[in-house]
This record gives sequence, C-alpha cells and structure tokens, in this order.
Amino acid sequence: MSSKAARVRRAVIAVLSLLGVALIVTAAAVELFGLDLTPGFGVLQTLAFLVGVTTLTIAIYLWMNASRPPDTPRSLQADIGLRLSLTGLVFCYVAGFADLIRIGTHVQPEFDRPFIGPLQLGGLVFGLLVLVSGMALFYTSRGKRAASSMEFILNGKK
Repeated sequence: MSSKAARVRRAVIAVLSLLGVALIVTAAAVELFGLDLTPGFGVLQTLAFLVGVTTLTIAIYLWMNASRPPDTPRSLQADIGLRLSLTGLVFCYVAGFADLIRIGTHVQPEFDRPFIGPLQLGGLVFGLLVLVSGMALFYTSRGKRAASSMEFILNGKK
C-alpha cells in the first residue's frame, strides 16, 4: 500500500474514532446539560449512541485490518468474529429501538414517548458484549502468524 493510501486510512480511522466517541459522550451527557426531552434515555439519544457505536466499530475494524499483512487470507475465526460483532451491533439496534418497532415495553398509548427502560438497557449491554467478543475473536485470529492464536484449544499447543 502506498504511503498516501496509508495516510488516508489513518485519517479516516481517526475521524471515525473521534466522531464515534463524541456521539457516545454527547448521547450520555445530554441529561447533564438539561437537554433531555424524555425521562431516561430518549430516541434521539439512542440514535446518537448507536451511530457512535457503529462508527467506532468501523474504525476499530479498519485499524485491525490495517495491522494485518495485505497478502494474508482471513481465517475462519476472523470471519466468525466479524459476523458475531455485526450480529451484536444489530442486536443493539433492535434493543435500542424496540419501542419504535413495537416490541418494547414502553409503547403508545400508555406512554407518550418511547424511552429505554431496564430491559432494553440489558439488551443493549448484551449486544455490546457480543460485539466486543466478536472483535476479540477477530483480533486473536491468524494475522501475521502462520496459525491462529486459539489453536491451543484444538490440539493443546502453546
């Protein structure tokens, strides 16, 4: 890869990382500034939080791909890790917007505005744990090594 392409990749990773962190912090800190419209975590806060998590996830995967040699094929473990983390991301979106897609516990007409309750928060946390475990699988997969770092599970090697 040329140095210009590497610089562009680093710039994209930095911008996505900063944008993701800024969106997550802004969504979490809205209540401190008194700008929240609903009790608890509202829909716009949820959207900002999830878009922040998505951009941060993309930035992390771009960084992990950049750290691998370009001619190394992706292992099955890396593919499973990528799919697992994207499944966790989808789970976060479904849990975050459960009220809007009418599967949550705070739907109209009993509640004027949807907001994230304890069940949805648990779903978000579970989705984030699945996302992070997928990233860990991707990161520990064969990169520059000839074999996966998880090979000790299969045949007891160190």
